[in-house]
Amino acid sequence: MNVKISHTAQAQDFLEEASGLKNDAGNPRAKALIYRILRDTVNIIEDLQVTPEEFWKAVNYLNVLGARQEAGLLAAGLGLEHYLDLLLDAADEEAGKTGGTPRTIEGPLYVAGAPLSNFEARLDDGTDPAVPLFMKGRVTNVDGEPLAGAIVDVWQANTAGTYSYFDPSQSEFNLRRRIVTDAEGNYRFRSIVPSGYGCPPDGPTQQLLDELGRHGQRPAHIHFFISAPDHRHLTTQINLDGDKYLHDDFAYATRDELIAHISFSEDQDKAKAYGVEGRFAEIDFDFTLQASPEPSEQQRRERVRALED
Repeated sequence: MNVKISHTAQAQDFLEEASGLKNDAGNPRAKALIYRILRDTVNIIEDLQVTPEEFWKAVNYLNVLGARQEAGLLAAGLGLEHYLDLLLDAADEEAGKTGGTPRTIEGPLYVAGAPLSNFEARLDDGTDPAVPLFMKGRVTNVDGEPLAGAIVDVWQANTAGTYSYFDPSQSEFNLRRRIVTDAEGNYRFRSIVPSGYGCPPDGPTQQLLDELGRHGQRPAHIHFFISAPDHRHLTTQINLDGDKYLHDDFAYATRDELIAHISFSEDQDKAKAYGVEGRFAEIDFDFTLQASPEPSEQQRRERVRALED
């Protein structure tokens, strides 16, 4: 069936009515967005000759996606979250806002309200028999000056590739902390070496990726929010070098400047100084923030998050 009616006055009038453009109530921005979504959707239906069976299969897919709470995962997997970063990068370049550690995607697994520590913290609860990780670095401005009192908000997966809160087997705020930098902008923490992970194999995100001939794997990584007074909030993450999926991240979050070198060691004198035995790992990574007088730029972007504070 190759019939097209979307260009007719009757169809256009119908779309305007359905999106609320013909009444004075409601939200004008919502109306404009819904009108564009409806217009583009009917064009897709006509241009690609979408059958009723395909249409209702897509509707059911959205039901399953919501029931599994994977909409955020799919947004990352289809590259939409990364595309938002590309738009923000382009806007920054046009405005002359350069320098600093690059942004990358937040993902859907942040939880607000993690315990706050001064200068140093331990992230893990000690139940995961993983390789201990000791990470440290500095938070500075673009001139290399230390930012005292900056907040390093960090979260990561365990060796099973799952996150506390979303994995009820983990303790509260396991592998999640907020660390206040010292007078020299330093932070440090003890954690575990995280594992990469994939989309749930039986979930709707992986189902769609299979249709696209794509995998749903992520390299090992650690997420960060970095913030400081009078500076732009930074949403970023580091990906650990040597991972199989380092440059093949299904969420497109890897950026060359965010690849962290992880060093493994068997030095038992050093291990003893850290308070551990056996093999351990170290990462040094500094974060650089751009200055900004705008309060809106100093805050993380508004979105629905778990346990939002």
